[in-house]
Amino acid sequence: MSGALVEGFSVTHRRYVPHSHAHYGGNLVDGAYGLGMFGDVATEMLIHTDSDEGLFAGYSSVEFAAPIQAGDVVEATATLVRIGKRSREIEFEARVVCRSAPERGPSAAGVLAEPIVVTRARGTVVAPKAAE
Repeated sequence: MSGALVEGFSVTHRRYVPHSHAHYGGNLVDGAYGLGMFGDVATEMLIHTDSDEGLFAGYSSVEFAAPIQAGDVVEATATLVRIGKRSREIEFEARVVCRSAPERGPSAAGVLAEPIVVTRARGTVVAPKAAE
């Protein structure tokens, strides 16, 4: 069993959202973008905790708190909150940490003083061959 299998263990990824991912007017990206990031951080978490990519069983809650826009840098964090025999319950949060500023120029952007929480969720993953 990995030493990372403790409640409170967390994994964080950051990703730039390219303009090619804009799906709606105003350079908005679909809400599933954050959920895709949650799948990636859950996979890394299971590699650390169980030496397996694991399987995502489902979400018990999802909240879309604010929009994600093309040109954002989004940070997604997964935090282990419950450990079952094979299941792992995880809390997820995605935050925009940088945002484009087209009013200052076509490539202008800035680091936000306070990150914007865009998506929160809680889900369960399963380690098929949980480490012993």
